[in-house]
Amino acid sequence: MNTDDLVAHSRARFDSHVKRKMLKEKYESKLLFAYNGGMFRATPEMITFLSLYGDQDVVVPDLYDNPIKFTASKMCTIMRAKWQEQMNAWLVEHASLEQQQ
Repeated sequence: MNTDDLVAHSRARFDSHVKRKMLKEKYESKLLFAYNGGMFRATPEMITFLSLYGDQDVVVPDLYDNPIKFTASKMCTIMRAKWQEQMNAWLVEHASLEQQQ
């Protein structure tokens, strides 16, 4: 390989890395949502935590450490839907990005 090929290859790998990182940040931001006066992020850990409480009321700190009270099952349903929707969309865009390379 000559120098031009090496530069082109490293530039392509860098561009690919940047695109993946931007895609990840895009979908991480879409996991944020407001609920019952608080701001939350849908995560697998939070979904699991909430699923343990069923229809009980729970108090959970939001992203800004404000205690927010809500029914666990309702919030869990919202989080699951948000999580699945964004992960599916991310998968589609990621696959499209992989095909471009």
